[in-house]
Amino acid sequence: MGEFKWVYLEGGEGKETILTIHGFGGDKDHWTRFVRTLSDDYRIISPDLPGFGENDRLPNQSYDIKHQVERLHEFVKSLGLKSFHIVGNSMGGAIAGYYAATYPEDVLSLTLINTAGVKSPVPSELANLLQAGKPNPLLVGSVEDFDRLLAFSFVKPPYIPGPLKTYFTNRAIQNRDWNEGIFTQIRKDPFLLESVLNKIKAPTCIIWGKEDRIIHVSSTEVLVKKIKSKQQLIILPEMGHAPMIESPREVAEHWLKWQSNIAHSSP
Repeated sequence: MGEFKWVYLEGGEGKETILTIHGFGGDKDHWTRFVRTLSDDYRIISPDLPGFGENDRLPNQSYDIKHQVERLHEFVKSLGLKSFHIVGNSMGGAIAGYYAATYPEDVLSLTLINTAGVKSPVPSELANLLQAGKPNPLLVGSVEDFDRLLAFSFVKPPYIPGPLKTYFTNRAIQNRDWNEGIFTQIRKDPFLLESVLNKIKAPTCIIWGKEDRIIHVSSTEVLVKKIKSKQQLIILPEMGHAPMIESPREVAEHWLKWQSNIAHSSP
């Protein structure tokens, strides 16, 4: 579709669709354990964004939030989706939120999981490291870097079998320079989502791992204040930047309970 080859996972049963959007350096597989709890009730589509996973990495293209939202919109139209729930983590949260603000008629509900795109009142550990000119822990140049990334991202890193860990490590090392280029593009307008929060009309669930070292939990204060639609805030203790990986069933059950509450409170 267009210049990019969209690769995505699709499964589940149900009249309504959930579209999941992964974060920086991630891919569609970041959602596989989370969606198992949802697949009996929903159709789920998890794509690789352009520049990540099995999608194309085309030089001389912009991979900032606005361009990714427009590409995602074209992808959604190509699938014939008229309305859906959208769930995003980190960079994917910024994309999901900006999408909901730009195409409100498409979005049944919005879920932001440790989302990027707003200025946290308290700087995160990552922000402090970058401000001090230290190496970016999200970029992997060695086996040791990959281990540090896991420790930085999670309170309790998920178990990864040896051969699979080797594969993930080698892929991250191979993509290091490419990912650094995308990170630089995103950093040019790091608080883009914040500028459109008041345009979000969909019911919004904000989920946050309290011990996030990448995006500080105080970001939730900004989201709660500036999003004007019906919302719920869920802060999860002893979890890091990607709760849907660290505790997928718990996060999915929170999401289902929230959806039930929305249904019962609707006129």
